[in-house]
Amino acid sequence: MIWRLGYTLLLWGALPAVLARLYWRSLREPAYLEGLAERFGLYGSVTPRAAGRKLVWIHAVSLGEVHAAKPLVDRLMTRYPQHEFLLTQMTAAGRKAAQTMFGERVHIVWLPYDYPFAVRAFLDRFRPDLGILVETEVWFNLIEACREKFVPLLLANARLSERSASGYDKIAPLASRAFASFAAVAAQTEEDAKRLSRLGARFVSVAGNLKFDVEAAPGSEQLALELRARYGSRRVFLAASTRDGEEAIILDALDAYPLRDTLTVIVPRHPQRFADVAALLEQRGHAYVRRSANRDVPGNCNYFLGDSVGELAAYYRAADVAFVGGSLLDYGGQNLIEACAAAVPVLVGPSVYNFALAAEQAMQAGAARSAGDAAGILKQASQLLDDPAARRAMGDAGLAFCEKHRGAADRMAAIAARLLDRAPTARD
Repeated sequence: MIWRLGYTLLLWGALPAVLARLYWRSLREPAYLEGLAERFGLYGSVTPRAAGRKLVWIHAVSLGEVHAAKPLVDRLMTRYPQHEFLLTQMTAAGRKAAQTMFGERVHIVWLPYDYPFAVRAFLDRFRPDLGILVETEVWFNLIEACREKFVPLLLANARLSERSASGYDKIAPLASRAFASFAAVAAQTEEDAKRLSRLGARFVSVAGNLKFDVEAAPGSEQLALELRARYGSRRVFLAASTRDGEEAIILDALDAYPLRDTLTVIVPRHPQRFADVAALLEQRGHAYVRRSANRDVPGNCNYFLGDSVGELAAYYRAADVAFVGGSLLDYGGQNLIEACAAAVPVLVGPSVYNFALAAEQAMQAGAARSAGDAAGILKQASQLLDDPAARRAMGDAGLAFCEKHRGAADRMAAIAARLLDRAPTARD
């Protein structure tokens, strides 16, 4: 197919840039260079599944997707204890999270880059009986190779903004074949389902959002108490999952509209940016304590940098008010469901298209509020910090909102089971 050939040639042309970026990221996160050959379909001593056993492969690209996938993986592992499970990722944070959550209960490897030889080698090595791609992970050569090798694919927890759908419209001949190749699609919302169907997906159902079923990491409550003790007696405003450029905007707003008797905790979305945010605080002359320092925050220090991975649930539980990042600038917003589940009042900026329905429903439920800019966020934060009753009401609304929308993991596990039970006996 001419479109896929053109796509593959572009990938080959981008290879030097891909390798350069991989090396650059490894300078801050050395794990990016672990198992480098796997990114090209070479798995060396990695042991494929045992003869006669089916293998379920789940691809969760990064940290957020790994967390979202956990309740689905747990249900499938309970239902099929005789099967083996393979988890793939593309980022170091996602790989570390998978290792922490599942340990040796699953195989964990990198998904190869989307070169035809690499994805075919991956499929030949592991011979999965079912593939589950979490959220909208659409790799054209990988999907085509699965089609050729009769590996059924489920697109789980699928979401697709109108902006992304318009992008796929521009490469419709390539995209429509890929979306039509999925054996089933479990969309988060009716709007997602319509957009996916418009692009060619078949067998589309609305199953909800897996993130409502995610349980807080073990020990989160205790860690939240420890963090709160380190913070001291002041109130706590949390800026969580912030993206590049947002920290500067928040600091500007705090300089203009300081929060009285309040410690500001900043937790960047991506670990590779921890050093950048630390440098930003230093450049502006703000005293701060890093989470990695494991020490108490002095009374004259107004900032705490959450430079840790996998502790976001505890940060939410230790906060009085939480702003969820990715929403002040045009990133589409990060997951606000985890914040609601922690019973903390939630604030978001104007850009929430990645979680449009969840954000709308949370606001309707009284669990979240929005503002058009950082000044508006701080104004609402100040009001809530001065009103304990309003904070409790929003926190209770958040818990009720999350409880109401649970069940996606069970629905997606049922879809996966139908596909898996139809599959022939494991290929040997």
